[in-house]
Amino acid sequence: MGIRKGIISILAAVLAVSCSTTRVLQDGEFRLAKNNVSVTNDKTFNTGQIEPYLKQKPNSYFMFGWNPFLNVYNWSNGKGNGWDRFVRKIGVAPVVYDPEMVESSVDNITRHLEYLGYFHSTVDTRIEVRKRRVYVDYDVTLGKQYPLKSLSISVPEGEFAEEFYKDTSALAIRKGVPLSENLLEDESERIATYMRNRGFYTFDQNYFFFEADTLSCPDSAILEMTVKNYTRNGTEADARPLCRFTIGQVAISYPADLKIREKVLTDLNTIKPGRHYSERLVNNAYNRLSSLRVFSSVNVEMTQRDTNIVDCNINLSQSRLQGFKLNLEASMNSSGLFGVSPQLSYYHKNIFRGGEWLNLSFMGNFQFKFNDDIRSNEFGVSAGLSFPKFLLLPYSLFPGTVPRTDINFSYNYQSRPEYTRNIISMSYGYNGSLRGRFFYQVYPLQLNIVRLMNLDQGFFNTLSLDPFMRNAYQDHFDLGSGAIFYYSTNTDVVPKTPFFYVRCQVDIAGNILSAFKTLMKKDGNGAGIIWNTPFSQYVRAEFSVGKTWRFGRNDGQALATRFLAGAGYAYGNSTALPFEKHFYSGGANSLRGWQARAVGPGLAPLDRTFIIANQTGDMKLEANLEYRFKMFWKVDGALFVDAGNVWTLRDTGGENSAASKLMMKTFAQSIAADWGVGVRLDLNFLLLRVDLGMRLHDPARAAGERWLKPQQWLRRDGFAVHFGVGYPF
Repeated sequence: MGIRKGIISILAAVLAVSCSTTRVLQDGEFRLAKNNVSVTNDKTFNTGQIEPYLKQKPNSYFMFGWNPFLNVYNWSNGKGNGWDRFVRKIGVAPVVYDPEMVESSVDNITRHLEYLGYFHSTVDTRIEVRKRRVYVDYDVTLGKQYPLKSLSISVPEGEFAEEFYKDTSALAIRKGVPLSENLLEDESERIATYMRNRGFYTFDQNYFFFEADTLSCPDSAILEMTVKNYTRNGTEADARPLCRFTIGQVAISYPADLKIREKVLTDLNTIKPGRHYSERLVNNAYNRLSSLRVFSSVNVEMTQRDTNIVDCNINLSQSRLQGFKLNLEASMNSSGLFGVSPQLSYYHKNIFRGGEWLNLSFMGNFQFKFNDDIRSNEFGVSAGLSFPKFLLLPYSLFPGTVPRTDINFSYNYQSRPEYTRNIISMSYGYNGSLRGRFFYQVYPLQLNIVRLMNLDQGFFNTLSLDPFMRNAYQDHFDLGSGAIFYYSTNTDVVPKTPFFYVRCQVDIAGNILSAFKTLMKKDGNGAGIIWNTPFSQYVRAEFSVGKTWRFGRNDGQALATRFLAGAGYAYGNSTALPFEKHFYSGGANSLRGWQARAVGPGLAPLDRTFIIANQTGDMKLEANLEYRFKMFWKVDGALFVDAGNVWTLRDTGGENSAASKLMMKTFAQSIAADWGVGVRLDLNFLLLRVDLGMRLHDPARAAGERWLKPQQWLRRDGFAVHFGVGYPF
């Protein structure tokens, strides 16, 4: 009994230390646990406008007021040894409450509210201390607002006034709107931009003068808005006419050894002699020339030459025009199966001296076991040519960034124990971006021709028994269209800031060909054929969304999340998706406890028809969570959890048809899950990583055996190791 009590006491003490968030505080110190901002006289007011002006903020929390890294920091024993340095590097230090910061916050809030148009606001504070934790309440009473009773506008006469008054319908300063410095500042900046886009090169918000009267009319304000010929920092002696500027001389300078057709540069440049000056044209010229990627820097200099003429000088610095890229992924699972996927690419960004991009790529995928004849080989070569224009259409139709035209060809050879396959692909389409965050690729034409040969007799016999497999593994002619849309708040190769992204891909095939099906020859199943090959007809879509938060000292920690969903459906001339359009899970960027194509579908056991795993389905769901942290030098660590699977959407006719199909009653049981650890070498321009994924829940196992015990994680069929380049998501 005494031993039992002792063990319980020790566990309680360990739990208390582990859960503490204040243990490292000095005597007289308190941790700032929470700020609460409330507005007493307007429940509709968004307190989010106030919270950024609090001078001291508590530690951030993940959920339910919990931050595990705050607890980790408190594991410190105070001796300053290696253990202390380790937990303090990984953990997050508690924010020590500073009462002077509360007073500074009150001043900040009242000043900001006045800026927003709430005059003579008051802020009352309440401090509550519980177990060395401080909770601060800011009770805000909004001050008086003064809606505009009248507005008078005075601007210099002439062409300035003509252009200015064309925009009055968009003016946000109007009768009934509360007076605020924020409103006046935003509108003066907006109008200044509007006028610069209409030729008034020297005009900015400093030419605006405002005079408000809140005494003549109780509870309201009278505002006079004046645009003068001199700025707020000047005097009447500095007055100059506000005139519209015309573009004078335009010069484009670039290195003499750069071989590029000058017509391409002049066509992309939107700054033309004789035009009225426009800030929008200057920005468009910069974006268009930068998008060529031929130049390491684009510098657009505007210089006033006369009272109403501005010259333009565009200086271009050459970037590296050609080079090679090497990418490598590798994996190993607990059964001894190795996988290596190298890729070598050559690029030239000015192949025809007009900003055309050439990409040549050679790839391979090799899976094998040592001292075993089992192996799978895949070789591929692709060539892509991208033109800096929308072919057949003039540049003038695109006032902003010009879409590029892409033409791609590829050949892929696959040799597996069960079959040999050849795939020839071609696509024609356009890609571009909007505001540097939204990217699109639209392919009106996508063509895939697939030929199978050397089918293993046992594999062929299995196909005969399974209609789903038989229809997926056959020659086919795939003609259709596709598109990819991508939005990201950070487009860096190795992002160092919090970011969010959304990606959507859609493919449609066979609909145009189906209109001519009555004119085609038919196979034994009644499917229309081209070149003795059935054409495919399907729709397929894939959607993913992800977000990464950064926190801790110097933003050295990150929490990355991703959710992915995809589905495809065959119809008309097809009864199954082409195999290369199937979804699969597992691998370096998916469920890392499995190798690629080794998961699912659903609850189906591993298909022994394939000597090397080749599990696929019509639908995919996946969720990933990864915690990233600094370790030492350029080495980072990671802890991750992955969950998901693939499923079929219709009865396949095979013996595992029910197990592989998506059904609500077995959905939870069919989710595969893993956890793992990773090491990353962050070279800023490149990130190399190694991940060890261990299975938690394996739906391919028999009921009652799907949850793996810790002692099974590093045994056969319990883990996989992956080597990759870049973050997994």
